[in-house]
Amino acid sequence: MVPEGWSIKKLGEVGELQRGFDLPKEKRKKGSIPIISSGGVTGYHDTPKAMAPGVVTGRYGSIGDVFYIDQDYWPLNTALWVKDFHGNDEKFIYYLLCSFNFEKFSDKTGVPGVNRNDLHSIKVYTPPPSEQVKIAKILSTWDEAITYKKQLLANSKQQKKALMQQLLTGKKRLPGFGRPGKGGYSRKGLPNEWDFERIGNVAEEVADRNKGCEEVPVLSCSKYDGFVDSLKYFKKKVYSDDTSNYKLIRCGEFGFPANHVEEGSIGLQSTHDKGIVSPIYVVFRVDPSRIDPFFLYKVLKSDHYRQVFSASTSASVDRRGSLRWKQFSGIKVPLPSMEEQKSISTVIQLAEKEEELLEYSLDRLRSEKKALMQQLLTGKRRVTIDGAE
Repeated sequence: MVPEGWSIKKLGEVGELQRGFDLPKEKRKKGSIPIISSGGVTGYHDTPKAMAPGVVTGRYGSIGDVFYIDQDYWPLNTALWVKDFHGNDEKFIYYLLCSFNFEKFSDKTGVPGVNRNDLHSIKVYTPPPSEQVKIAKILSTWDEAITYKKQLLANSKQQKKALMQQLLTGKKRLPGFGRPGKGGYSRKGLPNEWDFERIGNVAEEVADRNKGCEEVPVLSCSKYDGFVDSLKYFKKKVYSDDTSNYKLIRCGEFGFPANHVEEGSIGLQSTHDKGIVSPIYVVFRVDPSRIDPFFLYKVLKSDHYRQVFSASTSASVDRRGSLRWKQFSGIKVPLPSMEEQKSISTVIQLAEKEEELLEYSLDRLRSEKKALMQQLLTGKRRVTIDGAE
């Protein structure tokens, strides 16, 4: 049922799309006019091809993203831009396009893309201009809230990264554990009261095999997410049918693929009581009386240790470019007192919890906006204009 006062029109009748214009890099001149491709702003030029406000979406390559441009711009040939709004509110058309599932209209070719004629034929609900303006204003308010939350999250991540770098190297000391500079620093830049210990002195390799073929999940270590259930993460089976030679990894143990550790793929297994990993993994456990597992995990995940792993892998005699336990165990790590390690771990975990809450809040805002947008753009929820619903 069409909402009262609304009409159903083809998209081409409310927002006429046109292919963008070629602009090779060698012909671009220094200026402040944004060049908009299918992925957004990709450069600047001195001359516009379209006047503001504008709405741009991808024509091929990166499709599905929609951009609202509030200054004169140059739409690139990889994009489609709204040439004529036919008297409709520009911001409303922007949100209308944002609600589309562009994959449904993607060309059936090797290169993902959309045909503007296919888009033009889509039938859309069209409210009167006054209601369009109000709908766009409401959704813009939600976008502002999302942008603000994204900035809070970005700031939180940046602050956490800086805090971790300082705490894990002793540049910043927690109350009760000395002040930076007091007592001096070693040649490694660590507080003199800290040890700098070989991993092999505080940890041992674990090489238990899945001889009994236990029904436990096959795990993989990802660069950013740590250990994950392989089948769920990759959405397909990427491991062998015979897992009898796979290594057991228990909760609280570390593991990394020997041929990918320099990418940061090292994890602390904390999601399952027991799992198994590919035979190419190195698995080890720490001495809990000497080192806090979470503290060591954060040390090993730092940018500095990715460089250490890369250098150690390059220096390895293993022709396959792998970092085995023999070489890995010789790498040294900072070792403050156990009490200070645990305090540092607690502070970092609190910072991560704050980050998780912000991410949850951001996801919730996005979901709520998506649901609201679907209701507003179909008239299932009406806005109030001049005191009338």
